Parts: sequence; structure tokens; C-alpha cells
Amino acid sequence: MTVAVKSQLDRQDGVASSPFLSRHQLSLTLAALGVVYGDIGTSPLYAVRESLLAVAGLGTPRLQVLGVISLIFWSLLIVVTLKYVVFILRADNNGEGGVLALAQLAHRSPKLSRSAKAAIGIAGILGLALFYGDGLLTPAISVLSAVEGVALDNKTLAPLVPPFTIIILVGLFVLQHRGTARVGGLFGPIMIFWFLLLGALGLISILKTPEILLALNPYYGVSLVALSPAM
Repeated sequence: MTVAVKSQLDRQDGVASSPFLSRHQLSLTLAALGVVYGDIGTSPLYAVRESLLAVAGLGTPRLQVLGVISLIFWSLLIVVTLKYVVFILRADNNGEGGVLALAQLAHRSPKLSRSAKAAIGIAGILGLALFYGDGLLTPAISVLSAVEGVALDNKTLAPLVPPFTIIILVGLFVLQHRGTARVGGLFGPIMIFWFLLLGALGLISILKTPEILLALNPYYGVSLVALSPAM
């Protein structure tokens, strides 16, 4: 989706000559924000909590907090900024992106041997399987975590968490048949508000506890991983 949106933006007349985005380009950007970055924006709902639960008992509580935040920060920086923005967005198959589209593009290369193409095909299938699993698990976990957050301060709402989660998920998949563009346009403004809210809450928390900025040092993430029993 991201590569397709980028390709459409590049094909617009006057892109190189105008420093401003047209209305159509803004709508595409808004749709991409709602579809592509919605997952990244909702992940903090459960990633931090589940990570802290997973490292309970490793080192001091200070190291646990700084280590988890450090690992999340550097994972997002490397995967989103380096992998996707720097590399993946520059590789597309006639404007189409994704594992299978890129695998098909690699198969067209006359310089690759048959064994190399077979390995790429297998890697593409594995990547598609991972994407399919992520597509099944992530929406359910994201929505469930969001609804659970509403019930944190009111334990009487806890029994309503599963049914409300099911209702929201069914509603989302009912809307899905209207197409990616409409769904992205619907959730784009919501994601803008959500990102602004996350930024404001993060800034307030940093002002209250500026020590959390030490998590930008990858030393704490590496130290936490070194204490893991798997190491």
C-alpha cells in the first residue's frame, strides 16, 4: 500500500515543480496514514505493557523500563525508518509493493540463477505467511488492548471487554469491503488525532520524568537482552 501510494504521488503532474501537495496528494497521504501507520500507532497500547511483563525479574526495575523503551525505540527506528523508508519504498514492481510483488520483480532479473529464484520464491511464501499471521493477530490484539485500557479504572467494565472487542472487529471487517481508499480516508483523521495525542502525552511524561530520555542510549536495550535467560 505504501509503495502504491508513493508511486501515485510521483506520477502527479507538477510534483517536482511545486513545493505544495495537491488536494489529491493530500487525500492519498491521509489514506496511507490510516492504512499503513495505524498499526504502528496502536502498537504502544500493548507493546510496552507486554514487554515489561516479559522482562519481570531481569535486573533492576530501572533497567527494565529503560531497556524496554530502548528496544522499542531502536526497533521502530531501524524497521520503519531504515528498512521501509530508505529501502522498501525505493523498490516497487510497477508501483506495487509487498512481498510477492518484490519476489516477482526479482524473478524477472536475467542475472539470477534458477536456484536463486527458487530461494526468493520460498522466501516470498514465508513472508506472505508471516504477513497473514500478522494480519490475523494484530487487529485483534490492538482492539482488545484499547478496550482493556478503558476498563483499567473501572473494574465493573471488565466483563464487557470481550463482547465490545468482537463488535468493533466485526464492524471493521464489515467496512473493509468498501475498499482500502475509503477505509484509509476514514481512519486517517483518527490516526492524526491519535498521533497528536500520543505526542502530547509523551511530552508531558518526559517533562515529569526526563530520565526516560536515557532510553535513547542502546546500551540499556543491549544490557537487558544480555540478562535474558535465552542468552
